[in-house]
Amino acid sequence: MALGVTFVIVENDPIASRLGAVYPELPPGERAVVRVLLDDYPFAALGSLRSLAERAGVSPPTASRLFDRLGFDGFAAFQAAVRAGARDRSQLLEYVTHDDGPPGPGRAAEELRAGLDGTLAALPEALCHTVGALLAEAGSVWALGGPLSELAAEYLVRQLAGLRPGAHRVPGPASARARAVLDLGPSDVVVAYDFRRYSDGTARFVRAARGRGARLVLVTDAWGSPLAAEAEALISLPREAAGPIAPLTHEIAVTELLLVAAAARLAPARRLADLDALTRAL
Repeated sequence: MALGVTFVIVENDPIASRLGAVYPELPPGERAVVRVLLDDYPFAALGSLRSLAERAGVSPPTASRLFDRLGFDGFAAFQAAVRAGARDRSQLLEYVTHDDGPPGPGRAAEELRAGLDGTLAALPEALCHTVGALLAEAGSVWALGGPLSELAAEYLVRQLAGLRPGAHRVPGPASARARAVLDLGPSDVVVAYDFRRYSDGTARFVRAARGRGARLVLVTDAWGSPLAAEAEALISLPREAAGPIAPLTHEIAVTELLLVAAAARLAPARRLADLDALTRAL
């Protein structure tokens, strides 16, 4: 069961649930419209068709085809259906308010555990070993993420740097990013954590790095980052979260598994011992 603010409404609203169900079968332009609708549901559906199309980066006829495909008699009929099902409360209130009172931490823990099980199942052993080999054998590894997933990227780099040299966080300033991309090549690997709402900055760096030949490991969500087609190794996590927060726990759990797989190929005992000795000395 998805518990993120948007996803609770997706589960409880028949129109939003329908959008989510058809998403994997849609062409790219119509997928972009669905992402806008579900990122800001129901409000994104209540403006003009032209405004919705502009937000999605598509033409109005492309947006209109989505509603025809869904069986509505045009965008106005779709809006009427959304209004009929819309709730008066905010998205966050929709999660925290129930007839029997707000959910306690016990329920959140159960749903977090269920989401974690789904997340671990999304990383088959063969894929884990593939990514572990990329992390172990790359000339250098560069990691980056979005506003919250950057914490998972930071964790990956901190741990990987203890296992092998050449593990780096992608810097923030454009000039520093340009210097990093300048020296990338086919032996290097970029690990990107990219979740809704997908980061334009992450996309720009990844595409520049791919232009230099670097390989991409992409950790994303079930909706599929726009970078998915660029990835040599793609890890798609389910959408579950523990309440109205992003599922950072899931990203860290997957990162742990990838680090274990990399460590199995590196035999880093000597390096870790030297690191401990240096840490004590400094």
